[in-house]
Amino acid sequence: MAMTTDITRERIAATETVIRPHIRRTPLVQADLADFGLPAAPVTFKLELLQHSGSFKARGAFANLLLRQVPETGVVAASGGNHGAAVAYAAQRLGIRATIFVPDITSPAKAERINGYGAKLVIAGSRYADALAASEAHVAQTGAMAVHAYDQSETLLGQGSVALELEQDAPDIDTLLVAVGGGGLIGGIAAWYAGRTRIVAVEPEQSPTLHTAFAAGAPADAPAGGLAADSLAPRRVGDLMFPIARAHVERVFLVSDDAIRQAQAALWSRLRLVTEPGGAAAFAALLSSRYRPSPGERVAVLLCGANTTAVSFDG
Repeated sequence: MAMTTDITRERIAATETVIRPHIRRTPLVQADLADFGLPAAPVTFKLELLQHSGSFKARGAFANLLLRQVPETGVVAASGGNHGAAVAYAAQRLGIRATIFVPDITSPAKAERINGYGAKLVIAGSRYADALAASEAHVAQTGAMAVHAYDQSETLLGQGSVALELEQDAPDIDTLLVAVGGGGLIGGIAAWYAGRTRIVAVEPEQSPTLHTAFAAGAPADAPAGGLAADSLAPRRVGDLMFPIARAHVERVFLVSDDAIRQAQAALWSRLRLVTEPGGAAAFAALLSSRYRPSPGERVAVLLCGANTTAVSFDG
C-alpha cells in the first residue's frame, strides 16, 4: 500500500487485513454503570489494554513496519512508553532493529517492556518533545526509519482497526469515549466511524492537547503534565488527525488526576481490570459524571493501555 495522507474506511480496512496476523482481536466486557455507583445504564468496555505490548499502539506499529520500506539501519521511535514498547515488540517479531527514545518520566513498567523486547532504549530529556527531538537527530545521523507515535498516516490507519473491530462486535453503540494524547487513536477511530457513531474525546486537565487545538482552530502547544504524562502529554496533537477530529469528534471533556486515579481503582475493584492512568482516562469522564449519558444512550469506553506497576503480586 502506498503511503497516503487519506485516512479512509477503505484504507483502514485494507490495513487491518495486513496487520491482522500480528495483532489480537481484543474482547468486549458488558457492564452496568450501577456497578460503579452511577445511575443504572449499560456500558461496553473495549479491552484494548489486552493488546500485544500492553496497549493499542501495536496496531500502528505493525502498520508502519509492514506498509513502509524499512532500511537496513532499522527503525527509531520517540515515545512516552507505550508507542516505544509497541514498536520494539513489532520490530522483534519482524526481525528489525529498533532504537527507542523516551523521556525520563517514562514509567518503569514501560521501560522494562522496551528493554525486554530487545530494542535499544535511550533516555532523552524530561518530556515527549525532548525524546522526539533526539530521535529526529538519530534519524538524520543513521538513516533509520522514523515511526511517529501519532502524526503518521500508517499509524492512524493501524489505530483505526480498533474501530473496525468494535463496530463489528458492538454495532449498536451510540457513543464512544476515547482518551487523547497526540490523537492517532481517536483520529483513526473517527475516520472509521465518520459521524455514524458519536465520538467523545477525554483528556487530562494538565495535558489538554485536543481541547487547546479546538480552541485555537489548529494544533497548538498545550501544557504537558499530570498523572498520565507518559502516555497522554505530547506538546500538541498531530496535523493529520486534526481535520478528522474537527469533522467527527463531538467534543472534549477534561478530567482531573484524581478522577483518573479513581477510575483506575474502580476498574480494578469492580472488573479486575488493570489500567494505566492514560488507559483509564476515558472511563474517568463517566465515573466523575463529566460525561452524563442520556436515558437509553448506549455508551462504549475504550480502555487503551495497561502498562503499569500499580498492582503487585509480590508476597
